[in-house]
Formats: sequence, C-alpha cells, structure tokens
Amino acid sequence: MTAHAESGTEPETAEPETAEVEAADDEDVIEDARRARWTATVTGALLALMGLTASSMRLGGVPALVPTAYGSGAVVCVVASALGARGRTRVALWLMVLGTMVMALGDQFD
Repeated sequence: MTAHAESGTEPETAEPETAEVEAADDEDVIEDARRARWTATVTGALLALMGLTASSMRLGGVPALVPTAYGSGAVVCVVASALGARGRTRVALWLMVLGTMVMALGDQFD
C-alpha cells in the first residue's frame, strides 16, 4: 500500500494558482506571437516600399540591372510581409534578409 492509502488521505490536486500561472503564460505566448506577426508584416511592407521607391528613383541613367534588383528585392519583401501576416515569421525574417541583400547587390552595380 502507498503512504496515502495507509493514512487515509487523498493526494492533493493541482493548486488553482498553478492553473492561473499557466493561463497567464499562455496569454503571454499569444501576445508575443501577435507582436511577431505585426512586426514581420510592417517591416516587410516598409522594406518593399523603400525598394520600390529606390527602383523608381533609379529608372533613368543607370544600367537596367539596378532598378530591376531593387524591384526584385521589393517583391521578395512583399512575399515576406504576406507570410509574416500568416504567422510564418521565421521564414518571413529570412526572406526580408534575402530581399534586402538583393537590393544591396543591385546598388553595387550603380
């Protein structure tokens, strides 16, 4: 026999405080995920806007590769923004890095 059966007492169940702490932790995780989605979405949109702006500014007088690189990087950042809005924040981060690198590479041809 176990000690609880011998003494005639029932083992204690989880305290209500533990459930409250777990609920608060779940709310924190949800809030962190929401913040990450918004950050990825807004950052991707801003990078795309800046890439399109740079592309339109560079249309005249430079090799065609420069505005094409800026435009391509902007498209990658738009895709990253869309993925970030759907919760794929890790993939969105790497796509934003890739899009920014494409824009920087295009700037080197100027």
